[in-house]
Amino acid sequence: MKLAILSRAPRAYSTQRLRTAALDRGHQVRVLNTLRFAIDLSGPEPDLQFRGRPLSDYDAILPRIGSSITYFGTAVVRQFEQMDVYTPNTANGIANARDKLRAAQILSRHQIGMPATTFVRNRADVMPAIERVGGAPVVIKLLEGTQGIGVILAPDIKIAEAIIETLHSTKQNVLIQSFVTESRGRDIRALVVGDRVVAAMRRRASGDEFRSNVHRGGTVEPVELTPEYEQAAVRSAQIMGLRVAGVDMLEGNDGPLVMEVNSSPGLEGIERATELDVAGAIIDHIAGQVAFPEIDVRQRLTVSTGYGVAELVVHAGADIIGKTIGESGLEERDLQVLTLHRGTSVIPNPRRRVVLEAEDRLLCFGRLEEMRSMIPERRRRRAKVRKLPSDPIHTVA
Repeated sequence: MKLAILSRAPRAYSTQRLRTAALDRGHQVRVLNTLRFAIDLSGPEPDLQFRGRPLSDYDAILPRIGSSITYFGTAVVRQFEQMDVYTPNTANGIANARDKLRAAQILSRHQIGMPATTFVRNRADVMPAIERVGGAPVVIKLLEGTQGIGVILAPDIKIAEAIIETLHSTKQNVLIQSFVTESRGRDIRALVVGDRVVAAMRRRASGDEFRSNVHRGGTVEPVELTPEYEQAAVRSAQIMGLRVAGVDMLEGNDGPLVMEVNSSPGLEGIERATELDVAGAIIDHIAGQVAFPEIDVRQRLTVSTGYGVAELVVHAGADIIGKTIGESGLEERDLQVLTLHRGTSVIPNPRRRVVLEAEDRLLCFGRLEEMRSMIPERRRRRAKVRKLPSDPIHTVA
């Protein structure tokens, strides 16, 4: 295949390893500076210019987008997607992972274990937010910090309040997160490629430092993940829309707690700790996907007038509970079940004989009007009964 690595750091260890792994496998590979692209929308088809000239054809790209160029970098990746060039990490996936708040919002929707987290802007909301995550000590995080930069441990409430107020005064957005005491000074980095963890390491902080990042002087050691930790890592990466990702997890008393999903994970620490060819695994995955690139199903299917993709939830009491998909009447309503989500399990292209259960989530393609009619009215919070006004009866003018 012909591969382009999008990177502004051609001499970085990760870039060099990926390039070497591709060359060793007989692929053509070039490292292209992301900022030298120009997005061309002037012709009949989407195109890209590189260094002022039309870009040659590529089978796949591997984005290594730095946080300082997220907006432009994801625009370039999105343009490659429009040109049907395969990328293991989509533009949406990169943007989702880069914003810690957005990532937490997405993961929380899918029952991924995470440290208790809040996000506020008003000074009056800070103290209640700290209490909601369990009180001090708390971890304060900048939304776009990397390599441990912008992560602060506040030992008590007053210090936490002062730090947050200072950061807000400089127009910084911060997350307030519970401090997982049992995992102090250590975490796990799992490198996910496709649908598996190819390598994992435990990072330990040095001295009194609570951040275990290698860039902060932390040490690393290989670790064999349990199925629970491996599943949490793979599901987190895939939910974010990433097929190559570094997933950072804390070792909580009740299991893995996902801290962050990194769309451009460094390879040096994990390759040296595990002595595994992680770069080669990434290149092999991309090569295997080039012939059958993943596409944005919603984008492709919603162009059909009146048809689209939607998720239907089988609520308790629904008349299709206990029936098979074939007996449910969905096919008669011109609805095709693409995927069935049951708890943390995913059943792609489920057979007609699969029996439906309460709280199953069905990703369906079909007539939008039919699907709208099957979605129950949104549940609303029960309004509290107010106190009787002091003047319960009065004349309206």
